[in-house]
Amino acid sequence: MTKRVLVTGAGGPAGVAVIRSLLRRSDLTVFAADMDGWASGIYLVPPAQRRLVPPGRDDDFVPAIARMVEEDDLDLVISTVDVELIALAGRRDELAPAVLAAPSADTLNTALDKLALAERCAPTGHTPRTVLAGRDAEAVDWEFPVFAKPRQGAGSRGVRLVPDRAALEALPTDEGLIVQDFLPGEEYSVDVIADAAGNVVAAVPRTRARVDSGVAIAGRTLRDPELEETAASIARAIGLVGVANVQLRRDRTGRAVLLEVNPRFPGALPLTIAAGVDIPSLVADLFLGRELPVQIPFREIASVRFLEDVIVEIEDVLVSDHAGHQEEL
Repeated sequence: MTKRVLVTGAGGPAGVAVIRSLLRRSDLTVFAADMDGWASGIYLVPPAQRRLVPPGRDDDFVPAIARMVEEDDLDLVISTVDVELIALAGRRDELAPAVLAAPSADTLNTALDKLALAERCAPTGHTPRTVLAGRDAEAVDWEFPVFAKPRQGAGSRGVRLVPDRAALEALPTDEGLIVQDFLPGEEYSVDVIADAAGNVVAAVPRTRARVDSGVAIAGRTLRDPELEETAASIARAIGLVGVANVQLRRDRTGRAVLLEVNPRFPGALPLTIAAGVDIPSLVADLFLGRELPVQIPFREIASVRFLEDVIVEIEDVLVSDHAGHQEEL
């Protein structure tokens, strides 16, 4: 029986990759949604399956998704946007009978709070020393330089290098900053998927040879047991069910340690799919109640990214009245 799946965040690289993966399956009918009518991924699906949604922080976002579940008879909802995931995970019962393909609210909240994440994962032995700026940080005998970064937030936004103790003591204490050991080594992204019991069935390390706006646009997959097991241990520590992107960096001794966790589909997903681990398809199976393989192998492969146009007839472009309704130009 064909299952009906809604993918939101259709304007981002991850959303496009998820939609393209699921469209290859004959047993799925894919709906695509975004808050922006110019989102390219919307136009990868037929016109009758294109949707506009309110912003993820809007009070009507979850009710709007719930209405789509009812009106479109959806079986599965997949969001590729952090803010939407947070809103949906705490109210997933409102989407019934559809299933939200996302980790638990506890896993999401832990992953998106860098201090909570470091504390949860400390028993793995793969985390840098992490404390709040202010008295806690000033009490530590650091090897300078160190990093200060926002407790919440993704990527390198707000990250600053702290060269010495005077700069450490000058850090503001009202911005929710944390202080971490400096990690000078190479950075890796590891795409991880865990089954319903929390068993990691694949952990695929990727290098980030070229990065644009925080998204890797060139890189390669890498067979490295240390990276794979480190990312898997992090996923188990946060109770992951589903997909997450675990970012690791080597410390001063060359050991791979945790940088951050993005508990959603990564933007460089096509590389992992090409390497043999079709994460969107696996996630769809997982949350539709199908059993996943015990372990999924992958191969080493490289990719580069280029801009691609989606040509659309003028009358097919969606616009929003900002009240949750949509119409064509």
